[in-house]
Amino acid sequence: MNDVEFRHFFGKARDAVRGGRDAWSSMSTGEKVAVALVLNKADWLAAVGYTMAEAIERAGSWVALMPWVVRELEREQQDAGEI
Repeated sequence: MNDVEFRHFFGKARDAVRGGRDAWSSMSTGEKVAVALVLNKADWLAAVGYTMAEAIERAGSWVALMPWVVRELEREQQDAGEI
């Protein structure tokens, strides 16, 4: 796993968890689709005109990082007592 890519992707996902759609809206299209997939936000994907399959293709190498990003987001939420 590329640590730099992971930290970048995780940071974007964390921003969207904390800031919602407002934080997400300022991201690049590639970041938006990857983050929307990680956060299971089909409505966000639709807002930028992507299907799930198109978003997976657009997310590219970040698809391989998604399980780690999801687990780290869940760990942070557990540590914060949010879930």
